[in-house]
Amino acid sequence: MTTQTQPPAGRPPGASAPPRRPRRDWGEIPVLGKAVGGMRQTGRLFALGGSVARLFFKRPFQTREFIEQFWFIASVTILPTALVSIPFGAVIALHLGSLTQQIGAESFTGAASVLAIIQQASPLVTALLIAGAGGSAMCADLGARTIREEIAAMEVLAVSPVQRLVVPRVLACMLVAVLLNGMVSVVGVLGGYFFNVIMQGGTPGAYLASFSSLAQLPDLWISEIKALIFGYIAGVVAAYRGLNPRGGPKGVGDAVNQSVVITFLLLFFVNLILTAIYLQIVPPKGG
Repeated sequence: MTTQTQPPAGRPPGASAPPRRPRRDWGEIPVLGKAVGGMRQTGRLFALGGSVARLFFKRPFQTREFIEQFWFIASVTILPTALVSIPFGAVIALHLGSLTQQIGAESFTGAASVLAIIQQASPLVTALLIAGAGGSAMCADLGARTIREEIAAMEVLAVSPVQRLVVPRVLACMLVAVLLNGMVSVVGVLGGYFFNVIMQGGTPGAYLASFSSLAQLPDLWISEIKALIFGYIAGVVAAYRGLNPRGGPKGVGDAVNQSVVITFLLLFFVNLILTAIYLQIVPPKGG
């Protein structure tokens, strides 16, 4: 005995059911698909950054890997950073010297130049060169390991690639950034002093005496904090793109380019946030 299914209410007997509308996958829409993919990549990047920060304090620490990466990053960034910091300090000193002469405030040229170099130019120059030289090499190395399936083999052996490879590299980037930031500050200030006093005829005593009028110790601290954070960002972005290449060897090259561009964008955005917070927390000297 067969049972006959009753048609739903409102539909006459014998009428065919209306065709079902296919469920739309938002990833198939080009614009929304790119937006969703970008948000997914951003989430994975932040997840990797959190994992790296958590594994800083986990044992065992890869001391040998850290020393090797520190020496490599320092060796490829010291000379370019020193060469870039000289014209950077010179340009700032020349512009500020010309401006202070126009408004009759030559006595503040030294303090303004030092503040601009230490607070803004020094950490940015350091981070950009670390991302461009050390970060690109780090991304290429991790990308080559990924396409050779070395990372997958480590995961099969229950060895964390993040703790074994990424954490020492990120720590090396942070330490090199802090040390290079001090070097850039010194070289930039000396270059600014030379060009202001020699090229523009400034007074050496007034240039040096104005340091204490506007500059203060927290200016140096925020510079080092910026360098530390920028080094962390450069290392994490380079490691993330190196661990996620696409399309074989060509994808590794694309990942290197993307890591540098993404790092530059994040550095300027984070620098804006840190500068705004610093200016709100630390009052200006004499204020």
